[in-house]
Order: sequence, then C-alpha cells, then structure tokens
Amino acid sequence: MAQSSRQLAFWVLRSVQKGAFADVALDKALQQADLKPSDRGLLTELVYGCIRRQRTLDALIDQFAQRKAQPPDLRLILQVGLYQLIFLQQIPVSAAVNTTVDLAKQAGFPGLSGFVNGLLRQVVRRVEAEGGWEHLLPSVANPVEQLGVQHSYPDWIVQVWLEQLGLDETERLGEWMNHPPHIDLRVNALRSTVETVESAFQAAGIEVHRVPHLPDALRLSGPVGALQALPGYEDGWWMVQDSSAQLVSYLVDPPPGSVVIDACAAPGGKTLHLAERMHDRGTVWACDRAASRLKRLQQNVERLGLQSIKPCVGDSQDLPQFVGLGDRVLLDVPCSGLGTLHRHADARWRQTPNSVQELCDLQKALLDNAATWVKPDGALVYSTCTLHPAENEQQIEAFLARHPTWQIEPPNPRSPPAAFVTSEGWVKVWSHRHDMDGFFMVRLRRSEESEEEAA
Repeated sequence: MAQSSRQLAFWVLRSVQKGAFADVALDKALQQADLKPSDRGLLTELVYGCIRRQRTLDALIDQFAQRKAQPPDLRLILQVGLYQLIFLQQIPVSAAVNTTVDLAKQAGFPGLSGFVNGLLRQVVRRVEAEGGWEHLLPSVANPVEQLGVQHSYPDWIVQVWLEQLGLDETERLGEWMNHPPHIDLRVNALRSTVETVESAFQAAGIEVHRVPHLPDALRLSGPVGALQALPGYEDGWWMVQDSSAQLVSYLVDPPPGSVVIDACAAPGGKTLHLAERMHDRGTVWACDRAASRLKRLQQNVERLGLQSIKPCVGDSQDLPQFVGLGDRVLLDVPCSGLGTLHRHADARWRQTPNSVQELCDLQKALLDNAATWVKPDGALVYSTCTLHPAENEQQIEAFLARHPTWQIEPPNPRSPPAAFVTSEGWVKVWSHRHDMDGFFMVRLRRSEESEEEAA
C-alpha cells in the first residue's frame, strides 16, 4: 500500500522528535517513497512547516483540547492537521480534517478520532468567527513570550533578537525566518556567465532574478524540480549558495597565485568560490575533521572543473603545518545558525544557551589557532551564519583584546560586502532587511608590529 504525504510527514516528524535531523529524515523518506511532484512538495511543506510552527501549533492545541495531555504521536498528528488548516489555504478544510482523522486511526488511535475531528473543526469555526488564527492564541503580557508563541521560537532566541533590534524588527525577523528559503545560485565565472545561465533558465521556463550587490548571483522563483536536471548543472556552470554566503569570499579577496586556508571547509561552497575568485591559480587548502564531509566537496570540485583545491582531513584546532603559510585564512566557524532558521527548521529547538556557550568556546580556540596560520602581511576572515552577538561582535572584540596587534580591516568600498558594512568595520546581514540568510563576517589584519613587541 502506497503511503500518503501526510503519513510520511507524520513518520518523519516522529523521527525528528526522537532525535533525527529534519533534513536527513525527510531526504530518506523522499528517496524511499514513490510520490508525484505535488505530493513531494506537500510532504516537504508539512515536515518543515510543522517543525517551524511547533510552538504556535502546540499553543492552539492546548487552547482547544479538552484532553490536556495527549500521547506524543497524537500531538504530532494534530500538528499536521492544524498546519494544513491554518497555513495551507490551498487545501480544503474537509480534506485536511478527514485525512487527519484517518491518520489518527492508522496510527493506533481509533478511539480518539472523534476528539481529533472535534478539535480541528472547532478551530476552523473559531478562525472564521475571529477573522484569523492569531486571535486564538492565549493572551500573554510578556512581549518575549508573546512573540515566541506567535512566531514559534524559544524565548531565549526572541530575547537575543529583541536586545539588538527592538520589538517591531524582531517581529519582522521572526516572520521572515518562517518563510520557505530561497534557492540562490552562484555562477562559476570560469565556466559561464550570469547572462548565459540566466538565458538558459528563462529558456527552460524557470523564473530567475538578479540579486542586488552580488555580481555572480541568481535567485530562482517557484518550483524548479530536481537541481541536477537544471540547465548547466552537469557543465559546472553554477553552484547552489545563498547570497549572504557568497559575500564571504569577496571579503577574503584572495589574489591569484596565493595560498588560502579554509579552516572549516565542508560542505565547501565557500572553498569553491575562493578558487573561482583566484581564477583557479594558487592553492586553496580545504580543512575538515571528517573525511566523509569532504567527499561532497570533491564531487563539486570535479563538476566545476577546479584544480587548485587540496583537501586536508584534520582538526583545525591543531594543524601546525599551516603556521605562517596563509596569504588568506577563512574561518567560517561552527555556529548556532540563528541566521538560517528558515533553512534548518529544527535548529531553533536544538540550540540552547548552553550549546551557544559551547560553540563560543570552540570558536575562540579556532580563532586563536587560525591567527597563527596567517603570514605577516596576510589577512584572516571570520564568518558565521548566526545573529547572536556572543558568537559575532563579542567574539571579535575579545579576540582583539587578547591580540592587540590585530585590527579590523573594512571591506574594499567597491566590493560587494561594502553594502553591508557597519561603522565598526564588520559586515552584518540582517535577513528581514536584506532578504538573505543572516550572516556576520569580519576581515582582520595584523599590524607590522609583532605581538611580542606589543607585549
């Protein structure tokens, strides 16, 4: 018997609840199931949507459920049903309710099918009467909790944003992070041009747009199907990479013939861009602790036709062979990912203040060690895809306090990152302002005076 999108969504959500990563569990389900494209799209939307909106959906269930405690599986089923009713206007109410009731029966809750039916239909009636689901949420005096419930984030993430942005912008950022992610491409200038790729996509009936400030970026709109089937993929014309991530290599700005060390390279989008920016002349060392993570990079190296990239398996906290070797060093550190919560739906529930502190400790160690890899006249770029000051501004301020001979070097005024530079000299991309992943990056350079002389 073929499984439906809703059944598969329930199974994937159950796997995530038990600890699986959402993208891995969903990819496995998509590979094993024989679904038509529209059903694959519904499965993907249900999984990521229910995870993103988990706190909101739970608040509504708690508001309307006469049975205040439900088995975990039943709550997941209710989330799948409610998400369709509230956020997927294209699905008829009867279809959403009836399939959810059937799902409850199939999952071993035939005696609670009436409860499921009653709760969903009650929500529908109240939404119609109140003119929107937002009016059904519990009234909360605390603005942090109110935003957390309405936009479905843990309170601590809302607090981090609120302290930087204020109430209105935090709400805008929360809304932005709940939208499905864009698909951005970076054209491989060694194999093609933006104009050529743009024309090929338009000829294939795929809507494509230029991205402000990014000369090699294109953004796809609407359903595009399998990426491997798109024009130019096999020829190495382009690479999927968000526009914010593309800014990093422009900030590194490696000259042709230089030695560049990418300390945390996998999955490799920035590594590949660095090689392209150098016209594939010189050496780009791609470092990562796991050889398996570098395999995907190697596949793209071959597809894009690059020769200058050399993989290095090892922990970048301890690779003494690179001391003093790098004309440029890129340290794109492991981070909490608060700038990519729309892409990694479960990250908002996985990360905690404690995990952020652990990441900060790791970032500090990586930063101190990577600084030793830079030649006297070289530069170090530190980057994250988070919007947490402890991992960004505070991390750099602490580094500069420990290493007084280092200083921030703002981007070239004519380079793409200059459009996002702050008065402090670092680059910060706010998703709701710039319609890209949230990113932080800074270029650091050591003065001619040695640290021993400064001491």
